[in-house]
Amino acid sequence: MIKRQLQEVLVKRLSDRKAVILLGPRQVGKSTLYQILEKEFTAPVIWWSGDESDVRNFLKEPTSTKLKSLIGDAKTVVIDEAQRIENIGVCIKLITDQIKDVKVLATGSSAFDLANKINEPLTGRKWEYHLFPLSFSEMVNHTSLIEEKRLLEHRMVFGYYPEIVTSKGHEAELLKQLTNSYLYKDILTWDRIQKPDKLEKLVQALAFQTAQQISCHEIGQICGLNSETVEKYIQLLEKAFVVFRLPSFSRNMRNELKKSYKVYFYDNGIRNAVINQFAPASMRNDVGQLWENWFISERIKMWNNANKAGSFHFWRTAAQQEIDFVEEVDGQLRAFECKWNKKAKGKMTKVFGANYPEATLNMVYPDNVEEFLL
Repeated sequence: MIKRQLQEVLVKRLSDRKAVILLGPRQVGKSTLYQILEKEFTAPVIWWSGDESDVRNFLKEPTSTKLKSLIGDAKTVVIDEAQRIENIGVCIKLITDQIKDVKVLATGSSAFDLANKINEPLTGRKWEYHLFPLSFSEMVNHTSLIEEKRLLEHRMVFGYYPEIVTSKGHEAELLKQLTNSYLYKDILTWDRIQKPDKLEKLVQALAFQTAQQISCHEIGQICGLNSETVEKYIQLLEKAFVVFRLPSFSRNMRNELKKSYKVYFYDNGIRNAVINQFAPASMRNDVGQLWENWFISERIKMWNNANKAGSFHFWRTAAQQEIDFVEEVDGQLRAFECKWNKKAKGKMTKVFGANYPEATLNMVYPDNVEEFLL
């Protein structure tokens, strides 16, 4: 079993009254992590799954009386795939407010506001965490640094979903099944998208334009959607943890781009499955995109697993000077330029350093990547 770095963080949150919400893509191990932690739960423990229709019906219009009868003597309630339960926020709020000595732990493969027709915030009543596919650091702890460096190109193509990592020789087939079965499931369920084929085209267009500035108008022309719908679909894909956006970094310096953004995938394997491209990284003309997506997603996973909040951006000027990744965590500003080929000419633009002398500037290659991820 590959140990998840969030495990110790979650254990510390089991002793108070707040609900623990664990969000992340389907099939990354959220339920498995709770099962591993079950020995730490206060017994008896009851498990509900939002994938089961009778559970959804029982909890659709919750009252404290109904919930008390459903919970019975249980002291811990685990709600799996909770985003599928209509008005799940109301349900969790009633349990935490009205039923003493009952701890709620929930998982969700999309942000709960997709499911909440009634906007019921859980502010002050929850601890919320994100679990993503396995990270470089977690795999180094499980195997070794040497082994993971050897497998770097493989990970750039097939990613870090737990089943993919543990199923050698079947990665491409399993990734296709994963994308076909789960990728759009919550979005199609909750937002009643009328044209799922166009959503699929949109995801493919985003995959081809990974690490590039996004024009909703241009993507809309490719997919047959207007700009507003493209923007809406990208937001939904973010809430389902398929992609994330990097906005441009600007502190009102002259010529800095202020309103543009790039889109990246949380997992390289998903990105490659969407475009059905599993050729070795060294044989591909998009290896630079793969490397940039891999490093940036790993850096974000690293901070997430350390339970550290930060802001993440790219930087570009009207004169086309650019930094791939800019982060601000704990008051420290860091900039990263990602280069797959160390022999290729690459240097950090001097303009960024002049504008932000407090920032640390880093060139990231396969040879030194562990310096920034461990």
